[in-house]
Amino acid sequence: MSKIALAIHGGCGVMAKLDLTEEEWQAARADLARALKAGWSILTNGGSALDAVEAAVVVMEDSPHFNAGYGAALNTDGEHDLDASIMDGRDLGAGAVTLVRRIRNPIKAARKVMEAGDAVLLGGDAADRFAANAGLEIVERTYFTTERRRKALAAMKAHAAAGTAAKASEAEKHGTVGAVALDAGGNLAAATSTGGYNNKPAGRIGDTPIVGAGTYARNGHCAVSGTGKGEFFIRYAVGHEVASRMRYLGEGLDAAASKVIHEDLKPHNIGAGLVAVGADGSISAPYNTDGMFRGWVLTDGRAFVGSHSEVFEVETL
Repeated sequence: MSKIALAIHGGCGVMAKLDLTEEEWQAARADLARALKAGWSILTNGGSALDAVEAAVVVMEDSPHFNAGYGAALNTDGEHDLDASIMDGRDLGAGAVTLVRRIRNPIKAARKVMEAGDAVLLGGDAADRFAANAGLEIVERTYFTTERRRKALAAMKAHAAAGTAAKASEAEKHGTVGAVALDAGGNLAAATSTGGYNNKPAGRIGDTPIVGAGTYARNGHCAVSGTGKGEFFIRYAVGHEVASRMRYLGEGLDAAASKVIHEDLKPHNIGAGLVAVGADGSISAPYNTDGMFRGWVLTDGRAFVGSHSEVFEVETL
C-alpha cells in the first residue's frame, strides 16, 4: 500500500498583504484548509486520487477568494470564460472544458468529458450543453461575478488605456486553482480550474484546459497543476516537462519542478508557480512571485496552508 499525499494551489502572484484585511486573508486560508479537508478525507478513506483532486478543486471553485468558478475573472467583454481539466495518472485519461459560461463547477464537467471518452476537450456552448445533459448544475452567468472582479476589470481597462498594464497589481490580474494527489493504490491525479485573467481577450484559452501544459499526471512519476501566464505554460508544456525531467533525466520532484519554474521560464519575466506530488509522496510547490495560495498534507497527516512566505499549520482536517 502506497503513502497518500495531497497538495493544492489557489494561484500564484497573490495580492499584496495590504490589499485585503486580516479577516479576508484568514477566510482565504480557511477555504484552502477546507479544500485540503475535502480531498484528504477521500484519500484517508481509501478513495481515489482522481476523486480527491476533484473534491478539492470544487471547494475552491465555490469560494469567492480564488479565480475559478464563483469569483472568476472577467474578459474584455465583461463576461466569464471558464476553463478546467483533470487527468488520471493510471492510464493518462484526461478531460477538459474551455470557454464555458454556465457550469457551476467546470472541474466536474472536465471529469464527465474524461469519463464519456469521446473527446478530451470540449468548448463553448457545446460544453455547457454537454454538462447540462450530464446532469451537472447550470447557473446564470451572473452567478460567477463578484464586486471585486468588476473593480479589477475596470482597473485593468484603465491600465490598458494608459499603457501601464505591466505595472498592474496582482490583485488586478489573474489566478488559478488546482490540486494534485497520490492515493493508497499508488495512483496519481491532477486537476486545474480557472477564469483566466482580468481583461483577457474574449475567446482566449490558456494552459489550464491543455493537458500537458497546466495539468499532467503520470503514474510512477508525478502529478502537476500549474498557475501563471498560461501562454508560456503551453509553449513549454510545463506539466509534461516536469514529468519528463523525472522520467528521462532521473531528477527528483523538487529539482524538476524548480528547474522549470525558476530557470526555464525566467527569461520571460512572467509570474509562474505549480504544485506537484511524486510517486513517493513527495511534494513540491515552487513559485517566482511574491506569493502563491497553496496548501499540502504530508504523509504523516500534518496539513499546512500559506499565501506569502509564511506557512500556517492547519490544526485539524
